[in-house]
Amino acid sequence: MYALVFPGQGSQTPGMGREIAEAFASAQRVYEEADEILGYRLSTLCFEGSEEELRQTVHAQPALIETGEAKWQALNELLELIHVCVAGHSVGEYAALVASGVLQWQDGLRLVRARAESMQAAAEIAPGSMAAVLGLDAEAVEAACIQASSTGVVCVANYNCPGQVVISGEVDAVTHASELCKARGAKRVVPLRVSGAFHSPLMQTAAERFRQVLQETAFRPPKIPVVANRTADVLDVKTDFTALLTEQLLHAVRWEESVFRMWELGARLFLELGPGDVLSGLIKRTVVEAQTLTVRNVEELRRAAQILQE
Repeated sequence: MYALVFPGQGSQTPGMGREIAEAFASAQRVYEEADEILGYRLSTLCFEGSEEELRQTVHAQPALIETGEAKWQALNELLELIHVCVAGHSVGEYAALVASGVLQWQDGLRLVRARAESMQAAAEIAPGSMAAVLGLDAEAVEAACIQASSTGVVCVANYNCPGQVVISGEVDAVTHASELCKARGAKRVVPLRVSGAFHSPLMQTAAERFRQVLQETAFRPPKIPVVANRTADVLDVKTDFTALLTEQLLHAVRWEESVFRMWELGARLFLELGPGDVLSGLIKRTVVEAQTLTVRNVEELRRAAQILQE
């Protein structure tokens, strides 16, 4: 039994998706359709753009969902995908919602564009930063954030895996919390190259703006289980997707719990559909027994298809 997982911002890489788009007509159509919907050639940025261009939030997020969709479509050319559940990290959750049938692919792309624009605008209104805390348990990181809150807004943004927690907030408060984490025994604290304090209260204006777009979107019941960032639980027909996805901007991504939940659902192999292997590493550090597959190029895609068929 296997799960599909889709990575979030930070996993984008120059040239992402190009080889697979050249090899599979269905993948090429995804990029062409995305260019038409967006009104500019995002495909060119994916295939030929620089790391700096792709790092921009307004490019990175749509690029990730279209690359995830392109790889999903390419795999479907080779075999019928029968997965036990899906999940995505942060913006990757939208690719998961498409794969589960909650969103049409086109609606997912439009939502991600609006999300990215809202987050970028919020970051300009309320500048902030993020940092990854390595080698310290989540409770100690939370305590450091509470103590540093006297300096300003700072909170946990991602519970990625045991020993890896990301914090987010105002620059001085993140710096203060980082120092406290080091004093509490963190092996390293790594500042992240991002344009804002994502998954924190500093995204409030983004949440308010994005909620309006979500309210105009048609959501459908999941055809297969989706494990949500906000709750680390399975979505169902009663899910309020507008509330869930609005809150996702303001609260932590509970990825470690989500991996455990997918394991409970029966997933033993996790297929990462993205430019790299970020989630595969986090999953292996969360559940040692888990198997992972990446689809970074055509060779890996064909190998994944063969393994899944077997």
